[in-house]
Amino acid sequence: MTPEVLTKLLTDIRDGNVSVEHGIEQLRDFPFWDLGHTKFDVHRPLRNGFPEVVYGEGKTPEQISDIFSALEKGGNILATRVSLEKATQVQSVCPEARYNTLGRTLTLVKEPIHFQEGEIAIVTAGTSDLPVAEEARATCEMLGSRATVISDVGVAGLHRLLNHLPMLRKARVIIVVAGMEGALASVIGGLVAQPIVAVPTSVGYGASLSGLSALLGMLTSCASGVTVVNIDNGFGAACAACKINNLCGDSARS
Repeated sequence: MTPEVLTKLLTDIRDGNVSVEHGIEQLRDFPFWDLGHTKFDVHRPLRNGFPEVVYGEGKTPEQISDIFSALEKGGNILATRVSLEKATQVQSVCPEARYNTLGRTLTLVKEPIHFQEGEIAIVTAGTSDLPVAEEARATCEMLGSRATVISDVGVAGLHRLLNHLPMLRKARVIIVVAGMEGALASVIGGLVAQPIVAVPTSVGYGASLSGLSALLGMLTSCASGVTVVNIDNGFGAACAACKINNLCGDSARS
């Protein structure tokens, strides 16, 4: 339940448009829905502005299907790290769900998404980083921030990045997704004023250590203002970027 939905419900009860009994019916199952295998936190939007998101990895197709079936009347749903097999089973019981093959996200939109005015730029060092970038883009969209992906502009050919600087400088926040040595975050951090959320990826040969080299490189960046999330965590980067974007939007309106 979002603050807007709760505000409308309480206002309708106050004004007599909704009975107290009906209000109790809608609030009865809060603060979470117990599905047996999952206790879904429905009050999270009231506490931190974003709904709980389903982490698909490790869950069975049946469990994810149960969650979508239970929640589809309650608003929009985002699930991350969902395989094609799991997505197909969910869609058999919830046909309106949409699967993003590249980003491995599964979404269900039942209510209009109200977008912030600002835009988030998502930049990848290589094409191999696109799955993580796409997870971030899909998350941004579900959380109400428009996002544009600029791919394959890594430090091996820096001229490719420089061509996109005007677009990057218009963004409110920049998510930088890079594997190998993770240098792209430092390069962009030295060229723009926007806050940067860096995502190390597990892309690279043996010494990249499944993303650890990129993570350490980003953490020791000489560029100021670079914040780093965990390896391959496009979802976490998007949540951080959306919170920054929301705060910037609130400041601009006040």
